[in-house]
Amino acid sequence: MVVAADMVGRQWKSIKQALLLCSLYSLQNFAFGMLRYSILEELEPGSFVGHIAQDLGIHVKDTEARKVGTAFFGENQYFKVNAQTGALFINERIDRERICGTVSLCVLTFNVVLENPLEVRKCEVEIQDINDNSPVFSSEYIELEISEATSVGARFPIENAEDSDLGMGSALKYNLSSTEYFSLSVTDSSKDYRHLELVLDKTLDREQVREHFLVLTAYDGGTPVKSGTARINVKVLDVNDNAPVFSQEVYKSSIAEGTAKDTLVLKLIATDKDEGSNGKITYKIRKTSEEARQAFKLDPVSGEIRVTGNVDYEKVKMYEMSVEAKDGGGLVAVCKVLIEVLDENDNAPQILISQVSYQLPENSAPGTTVGILRVLDLDYGDNGKTHCHVQEQVPFKLVSSFENYFTLVTSAALDRESVSQYNISITAIDKGSPSLSSTETICIHISDINDNSPRFSEAYLFSYIVESNTVGSLICSVKAKDPDGDQNGRITYSLMNSYVGESPVSTYVSVNPESGDVYALRSFDYEEFRDFQIQVQAKDGGSPPLSNNVTVKIFIIDQNDNSPQILYPSVANEQFTGIEIVPLPSDADYLVSKVVAVDADSGQNAWLTYQLLKASDSSLFNVGYHTGEIRTIRPVTAGSESTRHVLSVLVRDHGEPPLSSTATLTVFIADSFPQAISKLDDPINETQQNSSFTLYLVIALIAVSSIFIFFLAILLICKFRMWRDSKLVKSTSINYLGGYPGIGRELKRNIYPAQGYTYEAGLTSGSVRNDLKFYKPYSSGFPDYDKPEDGTMSFMDLLTTPNDITGTPAVTNVINCLNEGGWLTEEAHQQFIKNVNTVVNPTHEIQSHMSENAEPESYSGSESTSEDETE
Repeated sequence: MVVAADMVGRQWKSIKQALLLCSLYSLQNFAFGMLRYSILEELEPGSFVGHIAQDLGIHVKDTEARKVGTAFFGENQYFKVNAQTGALFINERIDRERICGTVSLCVLTFNVVLENPLEVRKCEVEIQDINDNSPVFSSEYIELEISEATSVGARFPIENAEDSDLGMGSALKYNLSSTEYFSLSVTDSSKDYRHLELVLDKTLDREQVREHFLVLTAYDGGTPVKSGTARINVKVLDVNDNAPVFSQEVYKSSIAEGTAKDTLVLKLIATDKDEGSNGKITYKIRKTSEEARQAFKLDPVSGEIRVTGNVDYEKVKMYEMSVEAKDGGGLVAVCKVLIEVLDENDNAPQILISQVSYQLPENSAPGTTVGILRVLDLDYGDNGKTHCHVQEQVPFKLVSSFENYFTLVTSAALDRESVSQYNISITAIDKGSPSLSSTETICIHISDINDNSPRFSEAYLFSYIVESNTVGSLICSVKAKDPDGDQNGRITYSLMNSYVGESPVSTYVSVNPESGDVYALRSFDYEEFRDFQIQVQAKDGGSPPLSNNVTVKIFIIDQNDNSPQILYPSVANEQFTGIEIVPLPSDADYLVSKVVAVDADSGQNAWLTYQLLKASDSSLFNVGYHTGEIRTIRPVTAGSESTRHVLSVLVRDHGEPPLSSTATLTVFIADSFPQAISKLDDPINETQQNSSFTLYLVIALIAVSSIFIFFLAILLICKFRMWRDSKLVKSTSINYLGGYPGIGRELKRNIYPAQGYTYEAGLTSGSVRNDLKFYKPYSSGFPDYDKPEDGTMSFMDLLTTPNDITGTPAVTNVINCLNEGGWLTEEAHQQFIKNVNTVVNPTHEIQSHMSENAEPESYSGSESTSEDETE
């Protein structure tokens, strides 16, 4: 009991010292920005660990806004943080032996992430060991074979127990069940290894006791004390007095990780001086880890240890095993084998990305944190050292936070309109030989802000529209561009408030808000105003919206829509015209008067020319083409001229089409004004006025008629020659189905006469001659010459008019013959004509009427048809 109390006291003192050291280490880490806590393993989930927000000096009111969280780089989330209070709690069960194994200092490391602003702190939690594992023997049943010839004091190695706890929990004590033949010897062969031996205290006698059953108990130094037992069965054998002996007590070897299977690691050598079966040695692995059993194989005969599995430095750095050599007599020798694994650069760096903002506004300032990443390389030494960089020329860079941690920040201003998306490739390279690398790509989208106002190609635009336009006509289109996206780049157009004269500009034009098309709201008049200007505003849809203006000057193009206006002579009173007096006598080129006219149009549309349209005596007066001055052509003497002349002057502009006006002027040739007034009512002598024009008209009519008669004579001559040369003249019969030649041609001429022209001479009042008017040709179904003036009937009247003619025998015979498709002889034809003329009009024979158009002929029916088709 005294020994147990003393052991407990020492254990508690050690725990106090450890807690004191952890507290001092935590204070030191707080001073350097690192959080460190210490807890016992196997605490219940939800157990309190520490108050992170309070330890970081965050006020209680700001705790929830800072959104305290944890970031683990692994599968297990051992801790969690209350975001409202900032307290750290255990999230799942923590087994120190499973996490850290036999490492004396077990620390869990994670990141504490704070927001608003973004901040990362490293936190370490040390896991303190508790006595939660009992000592365990690798085998609960141990068999020993001891020869009866074994001398007292002989020692037999026994596998010791293992306790995965540390400190006092792993300090084991052994107790052997009470027996007179054996005792237990415990020796410390190394710092962490104890050698157990079963010592023979009394000579064995197989004949008295063939087997001995013992119980070996192991106790740890924890509180409460835990124990483990193993049962030992000792079989007594006959004489075998030499045990195997190894060439060395500890065997050491090293291999590179990734060594191929069946590679020889080392060979164990043990000797036995006995002979026969007692000297035959077999090898066996007594104690080792499960990883070593999977990685290596021991040949029981040769003692060779070969690779059978995957050897990975990152999983196990050192393999330790206990090997026994046993002879045929049951004697055993034990040695220790240590196999060190050498690191190779077989692991590429891993880039672990967390807390990344995948979307950034384009107005982010340089140095804005984008994300946090960690580079992890499982290799050792230089093979595990890495450096990290951004490959492309992008406005981002990596800033080293602390060991293997980097912060990705912006290095320059961003502009979405230039680049809307960045694919950032981050490469990590280790320092091994050859070096290995890995690359991760982060896609960052740049979000748009309304930082660009709409822009017009020019600040001042010009447009043109023809006057007298229709309402709603398109004048022009204004276009603005905004490089922003979505709603920020959507442009609407509007008309700025301004005035044209005293009227708002909105009463003149309108603007389509979507397309920017400018439309006319009224018909413009060049004579009212020639140009005006408007301002169109382009506004985007951002918040706040941005806008820009463009000035559009609209010019109205003149059209020829105004006739010349006569100022003199005045036309206010249509009953009177301008009166001018030419004194007697007057010389040639005497200025009688001047026609004054203006045109409201401009440019070429307002250029006026003057022309004498009509005069009583065109040989006496002329008008200046550009000046409008009326002058005499020849001298004027008394008695040689008419005393009163009426002049019509045509004033024409140069528009397209040209417009004109007419000025009428009365000129008196008199010695004085009273004499001119007395002759105001005298009639105008129009005979002389129109004599020249009538002469020209008669000459023109004679020329046209002569040409027509000449052409008609040539046509008749050609027809006559064709008729005379035709072979059909020899036929003596007529086919009336094809048409009687004489009558048929008369019928054709009557139905399809040649086109005629009529001429009409129109004269003005008080004149017997005037302009010759030409009308378009006309054609009637039957010309007048088909109906003789003496009242006789033509052949068409005969066929189409119902009367008693068809009742005569000659006519009836002809009709019947025609209906039956027969032929008429020349004699029958002549008789038919006479009978018809006798009935219709005895004094005027139809034969003479027919002979004026064509002579009767005798044709066969088929040939007559061909002749008609040819003609």
